[in-house]
Amino acid sequence: MQLQPRYGNDPIITMDGPGSSVRAPAVRQRRRLAATLAGFDEAQWQRPTRCDGWATRHVVAHLNDTNSFWAFSISSALAGEPTRFLADFDPVASPPALIASAEALGAEELLERFEESTRRFTELLESLEDAAWSTLAEAPPGHISVSALVHHALWDSWVHERDVLLPLGLDHEVHDDEVAACVRYAASLSPAFALSLGQVRTGRLAVSLTDPELSFVVDVDGRAAVREGFDEGADLVLQGDAVEVLEALSQRGPRPLDAPDDTAWLLSGLAIAFDAEEAQPA
Repeated sequence: MQLQPRYGNDPIITMDGPGSSVRAPAVRQRRRLAATLAGFDEAQWQRPTRCDGWATRHVVAHLNDTNSFWAFSISSALAGEPTRFLADFDPVASPPALIASAEALGAEELLERFEESTRRFTELLESLEDAAWSTLAEAPPGHISVSALVHHALWDSWVHERDVLLPLGLDHEVHDDEVAACVRYAASLSPAFALSLGQVRTGRLAVSLTDPELSFVVDVDGRAAVREGFDEGADLVLQGDAVEVLEALSQRGPRPLDAPDDTAWLLSGLAIAFDAEEAQPA
């Protein structure tokens, strides 16, 4: 399905807290993944991942492309010219088409490209002043703050890091601030996509998690607004282990998230936008 980003000055996702708080976890995760990949042998580059039909090399090619896009999107926004490239982006068909161009690359060259795009992206993040984090830039939901964009970038890369490592029997290094940033964003993404796909609804999703302990609310009324706190009277309440809930919100295992019919839309937007069972984060 083709995305329907919301462009302009009314971001479909907003997040409370200091915008720059996502910088450290995003930089750490990107550099950790690059360092991990540098130790892979040829067999590991060819091994299947949790992404259907994608080996490690395909996931890395995808993340290399997104590194470059995030950096370009942020730079364009800071120059006063936010892009609108994703209006024609199909989250199911487009990523495979993009990575097809990398099929002829050897693992060494692909790693070099990924390391370079990672360096450019992380150095850009480290250079941003406080005001830059509230600038609106393009991401799959549309024009959202640079901070929300980096939350999307972190979530996408964090999930794909697990997609690569877990089938190889390798441990995934888990940091509380990375998990917290990812799950807060992932919880906002499904209702945001539901809104962008034409579902005009209001609702409230409350989330209370352990390991790390974290509580927040997503208020949905024309936008998905993430704020600290908890509301037992919310339309839908999610509780449990943070990583397990994050995996479920990201259309991975270990279990589906069930919700009553009248509140299921708060969780189904991502699955619809990414064609449910076949979809991967992008």
